[in-house]
Amino acid sequence: MNFYLRPAHDLDAGKMGAMLSDFVDQTAWLPKVRSSAEDIMYCATMIERGWVTVAMGERPMGFVALADNEILALYVAPDARRKGVGRQLMQFAKERSETLRLWTYQANTIARAFYRLSGFREVGRTQGQYNDEGLPDIEYLWERHAE
Repeated sequence: MNFYLRPAHDLDAGKMGAMLSDFVDQTAWLPKVRSSAEDIMYCATMIERGWVTVAMGERPMGFVALADNEILALYVAPDARRKGVGRQLMQFAKERSETLRLWTYQANTIARAFYRLSGFREVGRTQGQYNDEGLPDIEYLWERHAE
């Protein structure tokens, strides 16, 4: 699969928002707390802040939002999964920081496995009181020197 990484542009917000909305719609355990329009606005805000890098093929195939040393979002389109897109986006983030933090839902077993394989370790858990969905989540940490 051919793709390259580039900074996100304003026009990417629609495709990124759709990727986020589709993930929520296709994930039985994840409640929908935002409309599709709100997902697009959320992505547009991250783009405006300069946080987003997109994996581009014929269309956006995935994206990572990185603010300082925190990964705020990492999504890969369903038909681009298991093809190296997520791994490249994660590598991009790792090259920019000595440490990285991220949160994921406890129920997101696929993401949890990916983060462990990427060298992250669990450092905390909550019962969901700090996320919009109210779902139990896990904080992960990656440290360059630990690899």
